[in-house]
Order: sequence, then structure tokens, then C-alpha cells
Amino acid sequence: MIVRQFLQWVRTAPAGERAEATGALARAYLYSDLTADDRGAAEGAMLMQLDDPSPLVRRSLADALAASPNAPPAIIFALAADQPSIAAPVLALSPLFVDADLVDAAATGGPVIQAAVASRAALPRSVTAAIAEIGTGESCLLLLENHDADVAPPSMDRIAERFGHLAAIREALLVRADLPAATRQTLVAKLSETLVGFVAGCEWLDLARAQRIAREACEKATITIAADSATAEMGSLIRHLRLTGQLTAGLILRALLSGNVVLFEEALAELADMPVARVSGLVHDRGIAGLRALFDKAALPRATFPAFQEAVQALREGGFVSETGGAARLKRRMIERVLTRCEDMDLGELEPLLTLLRRFATEAAREEARLFCDELVAEAIGSAEFEDQSVAA
Repeated sequence: MIVRQFLQWVRTAPAGERAEATGALARAYLYSDLTADDRGAAEGAMLMQLDDPSPLVRRSLADALAASPNAPPAIIFALAADQPSIAAPVLALSPLFVDADLVDAAATGGPVIQAAVASRAALPRSVTAAIAEIGTGESCLLLLENHDADVAPPSMDRIAERFGHLAAIREALLVRADLPAATRQTLVAKLSETLVGFVAGCEWLDLARAQRIAREACEKATITIAADSATAEMGSLIRHLRLTGQLTAGLILRALLSGNVVLFEEALAELADMPVARVSGLVHDRGIAGLRALFDKAALPRATFPAFQEAVQALREGGFVSETGGAARLKRRMIERVLTRCEDMDLGELEPLLTLLRRFATEAAREEARLFCDELVAEAIGSAEFEDQSVAA
């Protein structure tokens, strides 16, 4: 009887009142103790309201039914196919959709639909992968901020590739404890590209110099990332660097002169297509012939071999033990040793290498000075606190 009265009234009622009454009908269907006949009549009335010309009515229906597992599936699926503002709450909340439904909605829907899907609780990997591949920057950001979403490492990498130039995306990725080292390096490279474009666009530096400075900063950050990463991640990081054209002789030499032997050996193993254990044996062997053969097989520039040879010789002698800064900073005395060796050779083809080593030496000296000053300040603060405590006592 009530449903019949509703159907008669709704024909002439204003849109706002129709929306309010339709929402009340939906809530009565879900939560009131209706007879089977009344429930069937109420469902029929809601199905009829799907054809209401006012989006207010359909949105009211969506808001009332979206989160309920007891909502009529036919109505939920119809609302999901409606205009984005109506479909969004249903796609964000309804438990009636299977993974394939959500993937299809993300693929065929616009930004609003993708954002709604990305905000769902307990979002499985198949759906997060679809959003990472085709979603907008906003939906990918919502996905990364959704702590209930299961985002696989390849999806994180894809988001970094597509939107790593956006600061909000970088920040959301970098705070994740499960972010792979290769993806972190991708974000560093994206930031470098963005800064080069900005600096060159402002004409603060010419393009070539800005690119060189950014490249060196990116290489420095890459060594830091490698130093902070587990050994198991090193292989994937090296492969990423090679695929993106960043696994250069300069980067490998920086790794060695920073004492990052793991990265150095993994890089040679990747370039020479040899097992890491075999590469490690050749690096630590006392002879030079095996190192030269390894170097040639890795197809590194021949002009750089003297620097690698001298650095490896120092490594064999335990030359990194007394250096500070861990495996993320260039070692000043090691660089000076290598630089002296290369300068004594006095070969014209070594000029680019000498220029690189001199930049390394300058960078290492500045880092060492910073560490020294930080230690002095820390000691001064500690002494002052000790004196204050003594006076107070």
C-alpha cells in the first residue's frame, strides 16, 4: 500500500522531494522489517526510479544503497553505469562488484570513476595494476594513499614512470617502506629531469651545464640508494640502470671509489654477463690479467681502465678500511691515489677521465669538510651541555 502511494505521489512531486523520498524508500528496503510482497514492490519502485530524469533522485538512491551487501544487484549495476557523480559512490563502496567489474570500470571510466575505484578498501593487485597502468595522476595518488590497497612493486614502478615528475606522487611513493630500490632511482631521475627543465627554462644555467650537474647529482643519489638497499635488490637496480642507459663507466667508478663493492661487482656481472661470484673472484684475485679480461668483456671504455685498476688494487690492500662515510660517499684518499696514478701516465686520451676524477676529488673534499665541521659542532654542544650540568650540580 505504501509503495503504491509512493508511485502515485512521485509522478508529480518536485525533484528535491522525489530524491528525499527515494532515499527513504531505499533505507526502508535495507533496514525495515518488510514483508516479502512489500520488499518486491519496493525493489520495483527503486528500479523505476532509475529512469527518473533528475540526477538528484538517482544520486540519493546510490548514496543509500552503495555500501550495503543487501542492495539489489540490478540496481547497483545500473547505478554504476550512470553518470560519474552517481556511479562514484557505488563503485567506491559496494561489495557486490568482483575484480573484473572494477578493472572494467577503471578502464572505461573517466577520472572520477578511476578515483572512486582507487579509494576502495581492500583493493586487490589486479585492480591496482589496472589503475597504475591507465589511471590518471589523481587516481594513482589516491591509490598510493589508500593503505588498504595491495600495490605490487611493478605497479609502483609503473606509477613512477608515468607520474614521477609530479611532486605529490614522488612524496607518496618515497614514504613507502616497500618501495623497490629501482623505483626510488626512477624517482630520482625524474626529479633530475624536472629540475633541468626548470633551471634551463629560467635561464639560470645553460642546458648542457644543467644536464651535467643533474646527472652527477642523480649518480650520487643512486649510490646512496644502493648503499641503503638490501643486497637482494641490487640485481634489479643494476638491470634498471642498464635498461635506462644510466649504467655508465662514470657511475661504476663512483661506486667503486665510494667503497660500494657490491654495486661495482653486480654492475660488472651484468655488463659481462657473468655470475657475480665469478666476477668477485676476479676482482679480489691478486693478478691483473683476469681483471683486464673482465673489463674488456664488460665493454667499458679502455681509457678508464687505469682508474679502475688502481682502485681495485687499493681495494685488495684494504684501502677503504680507514675511510669514513660508509658506502654512500666518495673516499677522498682513494680518489687522490687514483688521480695521482692517472696523472703520472700523462696520456692525452685520459683527459676526460682526469676531469671526472678531479670533480670526484672536489666533491669528496667538500663532503669530508662537512663531516668534520658537523663533528666539531656536535662536540661543542656536548661540552656546553656537560658544563651546564656540572654547574647545576
